[in-house]
Amino acid sequence: MREIECFLTLAEELHFGRTGERLCISQSRVSQLISALERRMGARLVTRTSRRVQLTEFGADFLVSLAPAHRALVNVVEEAKLRARDATTPLRVGFQGAIYDSIARAIRQFELQHPRTSVHIRELPLGDPFSDVLAGRIDAAVVLLPVEEPELVTGLVFSRQPQTLAVSVDHPFAGAGELRAEQLAEITLVPITGPAPDYWRRAHSPRSTPGGVRIHTRGGASTVQEGLSQVASHRGGLLLCAATAAYSQRADIAFVPVHGLPDSALALVWRDDNESPRVRHFASAIEMALDRAS
Repeated sequence: MREIECFLTLAEELHFGRTGERLCISQSRVSQLISALERRMGARLVTRTSRRVQLTEFGADFLVSLAPAHRALVNVVEEAKLRARDATTPLRVGFQGAIYDSIARAIRQFELQHPRTSVHIRELPLGDPFSDVLAGRIDAAVVLLPVEEPELVTGLVFSRQPQTLAVSVDHPFAGAGELRAEQLAEITLVPITGPAPDYWRRAHSPRSTPGGVRIHTRGGASTVQEGLSQVASHRGGLLLCAATAAYSQRADIAFVPVHGLPDSALALVWRDDNESPRVRHFASAIEMALDRAS
């Protein structure tokens, strides 16, 4: 690049001394750079006498092709520098289920406090809470407990509430104020499908009640909306955390708390080798937003 810049400047000045002044180098250095470029090209680019400097025919043709390409390259670099000064660093956060109001406020507050970081949100499949964060495709994830992955740090646990059962409004359970876990044996559940670990699946798609009675299943859902569509079509019930249930209210579905199962809870997790101040600050922003909401 230094050789090319020297040649372009010499083509304008047609004088080795003035070229050196513009580039803040000596006249002999100009000669060295031009000679090096000529060797690289395999042809003379300029002729020089004691009185004048002139481009050779090859040099003139080279200049015609080189000058616009050089300008384009300079423009690309300058535009990139401008973008770099204004650019934000993304914090990629996955969410399993809904981003309800307090979390949305936490994201807005975090971005106000850290203007050079923007939160990029990705929805996680209901039945695959950990793959993206373990693979490094996201920096952190809000997932349903339990989390027993040794590579993951559980930085914040919140929204601990009884699980809810989504049923069609026509189902006999729809009018109940609450259900006992053993009553799940009286309904067919829509199981959560996906590569979630067995311990996680047992918590959210149990195949038996705490007393050991078999729970029948039908169909399968990899997203909340898939599951709710099957519930509305009278194919069975779907267990959901209370936060997602509150966010997913619809006229054809009732959500009934279920007691006797482990409470649902959300956690912010990240890979232990991917911890950063940004992730910790994000966890603090969520914690503050939840404290204000409570």
